[in-house]
Amino acid sequence: MAPGEREGRGGLWPTPLPLTGTKGKRHPGAAGEREGWEGPEIWNTGSMKILVTAFDAFGGESINPTERALQQLPDRIGDAELIKLVIPTKFGESLRRAIEAAEGSAVDAIVCLGQAGGRAHITPERVAINVMDADIPDNAGYQPVDVPVVEGGPAAYFSTLPVKEMVAAMEDIPARLSNTAGTFVCNQLLYGLLHHFAATEVRAGFVHVPYITKQEKTEKPMMELADIVEGIKRALWAVQAS
Repeated sequence: MAPGEREGRGGLWPTPLPLTGTKGKRHPGAAGEREGWEGPEIWNTGSMKILVTAFDAFGGESINPTERALQQLPDRIGDAELIKLVIPTKFGESLRRAIEAAEGSAVDAIVCLGQAGGRAHITPERVAINVMDADIPDNAGYQPVDVPVVEGGPAAYFSTLPVKEMVAAMEDIPARLSNTAGTFVCNQLLYGLLHHFAATEVRAGFVHVPYITKQEKTEKPMMELADIVEGIKRALWAVQAS
């Protein structure tokens, strides 16, 4: 067994890295210079870095809409620099890579994106819970059942992003607040990030998106990729303005 790993039901998976003295600044809602853009008018509060993550395809799919959306995001939203990263749909490994990227780039906030097939809206997540309970294996073949994300950790963490403002910023794009991030890799990633950065000022949250029309899920809700990209851009504006 290698350092940083523990045995869980179904095999080995990497545990979250220990808390470190990650430096980050929370940006309070101070008055700033107003900038125009192609979406709603939002106050700009100064320079920051936001890590935006997307997952690769999983569950037999050849497409993950978040990976496609990430490719179309700009390098900056207002005065916020976007650090973009595709992570594997794997328990443990996804969290480890996100933490490494966040700490390596000294980001102020982390916005993770994931697919929620069956949903009709873009859904910022309010909460993550301390359990991994997968209906299907991840991309490493690991399928935990009733395994905690962090042994002895709190039952749940609330997102530290302005989730209601993110929903409001999406305006006419179908969006709503979600109270469940599931119990698959997405929830593990959100919980693990909130746990790891709990003693710092780095904020973290998660946004689920529906299938895109390219996936041809005729019996499931789908959304145009362009609308998902636009919605995420507006949500990121709300983050950088908070």
